[in-house]
Amino acid sequence: MSDRQTLPNRRKPGAGRRKPGTGRASSRAASRQQRKGGRWRRGWFIALLALLVTLPLLFHRRIPNSFGNLGSLVDTFLPWVGVAIPLLAVAAIVRRSATAGVALLVPTLVWGMMFGNALIPGKGGGAADVRVLSHNVDAANKDPEQTAQDLLAADADIVALEEITPADLKIYKAQFAETYPHVVARGTVALWSKFPVEESQSVDVGFAWTRALRAEVATPQGKVAVYVAHLASVRVGTSGFTSDQRNNTIKQLGQQIAQEKLAGVIVMGDFNGTANDRSLAPLTYGLRSAQGAAGFGFGFTWPSKFPMARIDHILVRGVTPTKAWVMDSTGSDHRPVVAELRI
Repeated sequence: MSDRQTLPNRRKPGAGRRKPGTGRASSRAASRQQRKGGRWRRGWFIALLALLVTLPLLFHRRIPNSFGNLGSLVDTFLPWVGVAIPLLAVAAIVRRSATAGVALLVPTLVWGMMFGNALIPGKGGGAADVRVLSHNVDAANKDPEQTAQDLLAADADIVALEEITPADLKIYKAQFAETYPHVVARGTVALWSKFPVEESQSVDVGFAWTRALRAEVATPQGKVAVYVAHLASVRVGTSGFTSDQRNNTIKQLGQQIAQEKLAGVIVMGDFNGTANDRSLAPLTYGLRSAQGAAGFGFGFTWPSKFPMARIDHILVRGVTPTKAWVMDSTGSDHRPVVAELRI
């Protein structure tokens, strides 16, 4: 045996120690980095859907009407495209996708620029001179007496009704007689007023029977021309979204309103189309929507049980809307619309 003693093995300084950047801490950091990077790598399909949602918002006017009036159909329900945004947002959160979140900013901003004004509270305001109401009472209404009572509760100064049958007209006249001493009825449309009606006539919009009228109403603040109209209905069938007859009535009514000589004009009725529908342009040109100017929300009116579109309108020229709203359901398949105006 050697006379040298065997010494225990000594570790070199630093031997056995974990080098910086290794071990559990570095593993957690690497895992976090992977998750962070993963947020940008996943959710591309959701991001693609978000961009596709933007297309009908930006280019709905480019969709032609040559096939089944598809363009007008998209115009009519265009605000509902926004429903896809929160649904995709939930999917982006579940997937923890930063890419999808950023992509969703595009349709959100576009939709907000197009329709955000409808959601601004406090529009309009100021003193009002006249309250007007318009309602398609529905020819199949089973309880016109109750509908009349619902409308009387709104305490409007001028009431316009559309789709009135001869039998129901007698009921509305009887119900309104005490409140509205002035009445004009033409065909299936009628107007009741607390103020004198100095002149009235039927308006030809291309039907075999009368579905529009014009009346000069003498309010305390001055005379205004009031139009009441029920335009032709649209149809959705095997041939698509059919609206040719309605479009013809729009043009004829629009031409007559454009020639109106009185400064104050109020146009009320069931137009069977929304303000977004390009086909309404000949009628809405130069007119202002009371709901758009002084109402909160979209003011959907049809169908009454679950409104999806505003096809009943109060449009004005030369007067100022101060407030507008939609009433609760009556016995009709439409909801009544109301506006307060400053003459």
